[in-house]
Amino acid sequence: MPTHKLPAVTECTDLKGKYVLLRSSLNVPIADNQIKNHFRITRAIPTLEYLVKAGARVILCAHIGREKENTLEPIFTYLQDTFTIHFSDEVVGPHTKEMQEGLKDGEILMLENLRRDPREQKNDADFARSLADLAELYVNDAFAASHREHASLIGVPAFLPTYFGINFLLEYEELQKAEKPESPSLFILGGAKFETKMPLVEKFLDLYDHVFVGGALANDFFKAKGIEIGKSLISDVDLTGSPLLSNEKILLPKDLVVRDDSGATRVVIVEDVRPDETIVDSGPATIQMLELFIRNAKIILWNGPLGNYEAGFNTETLALATLLANAPGRSMVGGGDTVAAIESLGFQDKYTYLSGAGGAMLTFLEKGSLPAIDVVVKK
Repeated sequence: MPTHKLPAVTECTDLKGKYVLLRSSLNVPIADNQIKNHFRITRAIPTLEYLVKAGARVILCAHIGREKENTLEPIFTYLQDTFTIHFSDEVVGPHTKEMQEGLKDGEILMLENLRRDPREQKNDADFARSLADLAELYVNDAFAASHREHASLIGVPAFLPTYFGINFLLEYEELQKAEKPESPSLFILGGAKFETKMPLVEKFLDLYDHVFVGGALANDFFKAKGIEIGKSLISDVDLTGSPLLSNEKILLPKDLVVRDDSGATRVVIVEDVRPDETIVDSGPATIQMLELFIRNAKIILWNGPLGNYEAGFNTETLALATLLANAPGRSMVGGGDTVAAIESLGFQDKYTYLSGAGGAMLTFLEKGSLPAIDVVVKK
């Protein structure tokens, strides 16, 4: 992991009257115009509060969702209860500039979803300059988005003095600790797309005593071992002949929940999946196995659900979240669905560290840095 001391927003003491472009992570689930998970917003507030109390004039920008039509308005409405905040229905343009010029000390102007401008995801230099032109300095507090090479994250630092926010530095410092585990240690990795996660598994096999591979990732192991997986999701990677198959550090599910074409489900041992069935979750015996390792571990790092969480197969993910909430060792947990499971249980404060970083967490753990960190370090 890097040992760079990143420039912190809290080092900025003369902020009164200064325009500050703040890139936050506000990509939260919204349904029927209602926020369904406040975790990332809660994490964004300390940096906002710091800037507002210092008298800065804050230009707040973020993205929301994957569709161009997604809007940050529900988050603006939510923040109105805490801050003096205004909303521009465009990202950059004459209306935004007019509103920026009308800001008073300690006020916030929130821009509409950055991804409404296609230049954001293309890391367009002119778009980055347009954002930078709204401010005198830039603060990146969006660790969860900083694995993406987008204009608001890696383009803007070319034009403005750059600092990192309170949430960003918290993620940075806590996740660095994951690479120096005390023994015995356990890494639990769920979710899908093994092709993107193989380097992470290989790296952490060198660092951790055991690596449990769950979720759809485990299907790739079963298939390579010649075990029937029916219609289950697999990755674009063939593990046949891989040394990972015989690595004694790797743990796989002991039992599975499967669903047939009629929608009926049953719990089976790994070898009993039928060709017409789909693996949708780990089973209770798997949790019992993990409990033994969790009880003894000095550190447990977990990212990703154990089943098809979005389709409602969350039983064992919730069981694991409950186990970890009572773990005697250090617990570090992250991933979108993982955090959602934890929030549904009200266990947010029961872990040593709960990361809001999702995919950025995995990138950081694998590579030890993120593109938005690299541009500032090189600068």
